[in-house]
Amino acid sequence: MSERKVLNKYYPPDFDPSKIPRMKLAKNRQYTVRLMAPFNMRCCTCGEYIYKGKKFNARKEDVENEDYLGIRIYRFYIKCTRCLQEISFKTDPKNTDYEIEAGATRNFMALKLAEEQAKREEEEQKEEEANNPMKLLEYRTEQSRQEIELLESLEELKELNRRQRAVDYESMLKQYQPETTEERKVREQKEDDEFIKSIKFNNTSSNKIVAEEIIEDVDEDEPPAKSSKIELKPKKTELNKEASWNRSIGVLSKQPSLANLVRTKKTESVNDSKSTVVSDTSTEPEVTGNKGDASSSGSAPTGLALLANYSDSDSDS
Repeated sequence: MSERKVLNKYYPPDFDPSKIPRMKLAKNRQYTVRLMAPFNMRCCTCGEYIYKGKKFNARKEDVENEDYLGIRIYRFYIKCTRCLQEISFKTDPKNTDYEIEAGATRNFMALKLAEEQAKREEEEQKEEEANNPMKLLEYRTEQSRQEIELLESLEELKELNRRQRAVDYESMLKQYQPETTEERKVREQKEDDEFIKSIKFNNTSSNKIVAEEIIEDVDEDEPPAKSSKIELKPKKTELNKEASWNRSIGVLSKQPSLANLVRTKKTESVNDSKSTVVSDTSTEPEVTGNKGDASSSGSAPTGLALLANYSDSDSDS
């Protein structure tokens, strides 16, 4: 176990390598190696995608009768992970890449072909310029024309930048920036003040009573009186309501009593043990009560008292 990491072996002084017997091996011998897929590919049989970097146990062999500047070219065989179809590809030392041979198609092959085509065209152009001086002149003329167009476009951009120097970009950007809390409060307060100023208030209202203060001069000899008084002027609407009421119903009398509207009776109360006798003595519009009440009160009877003394029957009971 200690010799497995030894790099140098001991060779005796009488060691002769020619005496070692050599094995006869086939020229196109295949070796089993472990490798990773060098590019993305897709199986032609089942359509399975094989991505770059996937590991395989592959068989390696030398490509006969092919080399590049003395560099040997190798061929590899792998199997699809889904259908076990054999896929082969070989090295390409000229382009430092790998070339697919059979069993699969390489993804993004169109991009590689386009790059190769552009490279070939560039090489052909260089060769043609070297052999044909007129073609070289045309190419240089076209190149100078493109340079002039580029300079003109650059001048236009510079002129446009000079024109836009006067533009205040900070104020333009500030319009689209969100306003702060303080700015919003100031703006709302300003809008409220402008709204209040724009409103025209009406001085006349339906339920308002105008009060006028009148100041009178008072002499010192006269007794003290109020220096001012307040007069309440009824509104036109109230006067109109009162006038319409008087036209429809009439003016109500303001007499203190209802003596002329009812017929009253003169009653006399006789104290008896069982009943009170009421007699009608006169039909005058005056009503007298008990003697004690008449003597005590000299004022005229009210309307409620007259209604209380009124009787529906004219005959005495």
